[in-house]
Amino acid sequence: MLILLIVMVVPAIFAPLIAPHPPKEGDLKARLLPPAWVGEKTAVKTVVELITASNRDNELRLEAAQTQVQIGKARLITSGSENADRPVVVGDQLEIVTQAGGQTTYLLGTDKVGRDILSRIIYGSRISIIVAAIAIVIAGTIGTALGITAGYFSGWVDALIMRLVDISLSIPIILMALVLVAALGASFKTIVIVLVIFLWAQYARQARGETLTVRVQDYVSRAKVSGASNARIMLRHVFPNVFNSIVVLATLQVGFVIILESTLSFLGAGIPRPQPAWGLMVADGRELIITHWWVSLFPGVAIMLVVMSMNLMGDWLRDRLDPKQRQV
Repeated sequence: MLILLIVMVVPAIFAPLIAPHPPKEGDLKARLLPPAWVGEKTAVKTVVELITASNRDNELRLEAAQTQVQIGKARLITSGSENADRPVVVGDQLEIVTQAGGQTTYLLGTDKVGRDILSRIIYGSRISIIVAAIAIVIAGTIGTALGITAGYFSGWVDALIMRLVDISLSIPIILMALVLVAALGASFKTIVIVLVIFLWAQYARQARGETLTVRVQDYVSRAKVSGASNARIMLRHVFPNVFNSIVVLATLQVGFVIILESTLSFLGAGIPRPQPAWGLMVADGRELIITHWWVSLFPGVAIMLVVMSMNLMGDWLRDRLDPKQRQV
């Protein structure tokens, strides 16, 4: 619960105040800087006229060596080179900075175009929570309404709605997302449509199962005898009794929706660039995972913490809202 508030909700609300840098603006001079606690990496190379293929990792051409010394990224370490003003000659040994150290200005480092990773993670939490909230509210409303209708009326209405549910659950979500992106283009609207199409059926099944139990209760029968309409019975008597289960399902699905949104963004079928979506951030660093691990690691950790927190919150809500658990 605490992790959820710290990692997701608080940054999403106060992103403009918390983020140290604009999420879409970068500085090419600061590209691929490591986290602040990582020091610079150096290597010793010998200055040569021509680099040999067998020893290329330990040699540096004279022209390149002179340039590195001039810009301050290399220094002479050859014995007798105390005179820093003397020119570099063949045979000298240079200590070259192969990777710059981290800076406190960029606590979690920067990406390929010099954008602050911490700021993008903070703004990315806003995108994740908005996508999850909109998709779950729309899918939950549609699915719950259809599920209550199917369970209450039964017969051909129930059969028709449940066949639609089966069709929805049988659609490959990734393939459908790629098709919609090809037709409509990658956008916030597209990802919400994909998530709603995939999620509503689960709410419909849950609501239908609860309704089948509730509709045979005595208070529903008395409402029918008193002349209440079907719509009033479903709204005033059935819906309140299935609401707790829907809330628990919605809470448990937040983590799943965030993973699904990140997966689609990773594949290019979700939130378009340059928005700071967590899936896009992981995708941006996939070819740099060995040398610049922080580009993908920290967005991935953010996804893991949020999903784990939402799952724990869902389990807690389920225990709190379950009458059997409260009686224990």
